Amino acid sequence: MPDAAAGPVTADARGAAEEESAFSHPAVDPDSTAVYGDHPDQVIDFYAPQGSEGPGGAAPVVVVLHGGSWRAPYDRRHVSPFAGFLARRGLAVASVEYRRGAEGVGRGGEGDGPVAGRWPDTFDDVAAALDALPALLRQYLPGADARRVVLTGHSAGGHLALWAAARHLLPADAPWRTDRPALLRGVVALAPIADFEVADKLDVCGGAARQFLGGAELFAERRPYADPALLLPTGIATTLVQGRADVDVPQEVAESYADAAAKAGEVVGVTLLEDVGHYPLIDPAADACAVVAEEIAQLAW
Repeated sequence: MPDAAAGPVTADARGAAEEESAFSHPAVDPDSTAVYGDHPDQVIDFYAPQGSEGPGGAAPVVVVLHGGSWRAPYDRRHVSPFAGFLARRGLAVASVEYRRGAEGVGRGGEGDGPVAGRWPDTFDDVAAALDALPALLRQYLPGADARRVVLTGHSAGGHLALWAAARHLLPADAPWRTDRPALLRGVVALAPIADFEVADKLDVCGGAARQFLGGAELFAERRPYADPALLLPTGIATTLVQGRADVDVPQEVAESYADAAAKAGEVVGVTLLEDVGHYPLIDPAADACAVVAEEIAQLAW
């Protein structure tokens, strides 16, 4: 409990403490790892279901897409405790790695440091991983039920989960477009960067959305290929889980996506958690993580 004499806890201090907690867990090694391409980042970690929390029978599959502003310093290892947490609750887990931005000057001259995303490689990888998943599940998780798949992702990974579920709505010339909706039980997006226009206005993650699309000169041109808020209605059950105290990806981003869905004739669930910031959603030590697992289980089972 905070020391009352020290004054109220600031949002930044809360966020730093939550991030420290989420990153304090040792990485959880997968049961197996499969490749879906030639690049070292084109791999999927598989976690076999443990325990008996589900109703019995073959376990559903949860596909996890990690966050980190689509930037290279963040990879799937930081969500491996979350993947292990889901596996211990009786779910089969496939944690997808994908190519992110490298170190250096951001495209469009927008700052130094890690670049947000790789166009088109990040989308190439997510599409390829999802396309390869059914065959890989048969090989690496033969006891899982590939007919019951839920996509989840945190932050930038939440964006990718929403995008992957909307590939059938991409422009006709998009290389990732599919001719029908994905066979998914649903999507649970955790503090997702779900609306690029709002995220850009709020400078979410240091302008990551604009940087990902190649800078100001390409932002509008590429948004129809990348922005989930423009790819609606998906026809796939979707829930957003969002902390009200999130200063990294504020709740306005999730609410804008839900509003866009409503205007398109689709109801998107939004679960808002009081006194919760960005990282507890993937922190096995946080109550919010149990809420996330329950949201996933409700769709999966």
